[in-house]
Amino acid sequence: MTIVVPFAAGGAGDILARLVGAKLEQNWGQPIVVENRVGAGGNIGAAAVARAAPDGYTLLLAGSPQFAVNVTLFKQLPYDPMKDLTPLAMIAATPFVLVVNPAVPARTLKEFIAYAKASPQPLSYATAGPGVPHHLYMEMLKSMTGLQMNPVPYRGSVPSLNDVVAGHVPVMFVDLGPGLGQIQAGTVRALGVSLAKRLDVLPDVPPVNDTLPGFDVASWQMFAAPSGTPPTILAKLSSDLRSILETPEIVESISKAGMLPLPPSNTEDLRKFVEAEIARWRDIVRKAGIEGSQ
Repeated sequence: MTIVVPFAAGGAGDILARLVGAKLEQNWGQPIVVENRVGAGGNIGAAAVARAAPDGYTLLLAGSPQFAVNVTLFKQLPYDPMKDLTPLAMIAATPFVLVVNPAVPARTLKEFIAYAKASPQPLSYATAGPGVPHHLYMEMLKSMTGLQMNPVPYRGSVPSLNDVVAGHVPVMFVDLGPGLGQIQAGTVRALGVSLAKRLDVLPDVPPVNDTLPGFDVASWQMFAAPSGTPPTILAKLSSDLRSILETPEIVESISKAGMLPLPPSNTEDLRKFVEAEIARWRDIVRKAGIEGSQ
């Protein structure tokens, strides 16, 4: 079996795929390959699974960009998330943190906004590609503050964060999994979390929402199979994934990786959830002025 992750190794989706894949391998006695197929805001990997044989041997582990955001952000998608993919199990939500290189003279979000507005040239910010939360959350911040900033795309969270640590790019929204160690080590400074509540692992970092009311977002990840997969196979996959995701060991591992475990749910409820998320993110993307920008 192959689990396709549409982002580079080291990010939240990759961590989840390897956690769950190892358990599936133990349970089934069958090799599980995690394949990182990056590019186009995750659309390349998602499209590959949408076109794969519907036999249960190829799964997608992807998040809100591939299932919801990209529908509005991109002019055209090479797949339809509602028609070409069947949700199997929700996994986790991933909070993001606004971080800056320590050389940036700002210790709060308000100070950073003032610093960015005073810059003679628009600041650059790192992203893990177009349409992913790293990109979209910064565009939301820009639309709520009037900042002018330019995205610098990378092929994943880790390479983009590395360049913020090195000082090549001053700022980014980073997912908590790869970002937590750098924040704790002081190689980047955290200014705010994307959720409207503080995180237990970063109790001293306030929500962005405290400064910009209404800013309350997190990425989510789920497993999906190609549409047309036989119901008996879908039922087996869904049951086994849900069983694994509900084990205390996996719940603890997800939490330690900087994510928030979510109830696996069922296919029909997940379809309704994705439909609602498409509508929600359509409004956010339009308000940010970036509809069809990719």
